[in-house]
Amino acid sequence: MSTIFSSVLTVFFGIPILGTILVYTVIKVSLKTTKKALHRALDYTTILYIISVHFLIITLWGKSLFWLIILVMLGIAMVFVFVHWKVKEEIIVKRVWKGFWRVNFILFFFVYFALTLYGLVSRAITFSFSS
Repeated sequence: MSTIFSSVLTVFFGIPILGTILVYTVIKVSLKTTKKALHRALDYTTILYIISVHFLIITLWGKSLFWLIILVMLGIAMVFVFVHWKVKEEIIVKRVWKGFWRVNFILFFFVYFALTLYGLVSRAITFSFSS
């Protein structure tokens, strides 16, 4: 049982878009609304993209830059809190968290695809010159 669970997690960390599609489908069937299902699916699968970016970095460069990922996320959080405080003159944690989490989804979604493309191109170049 644990190997099946481990294999499923590995697939979702390796290809997080599958997790996003699966979560979206399940939520859409249960809620019957497209907009809420999309928002919740993106919120729930953000962590998949963060972990996927971490493992892609390890695969591409052979070292963990998880500290940098956390640092970037903390920087985004600080910017969100500061801007929210300047605009609203009070901090509404739920709204700040929602904005922070969605920006993280967008950031890590694009970084995931950029790193995947970089990995494919660099491995193709390495393979073509080594043969």
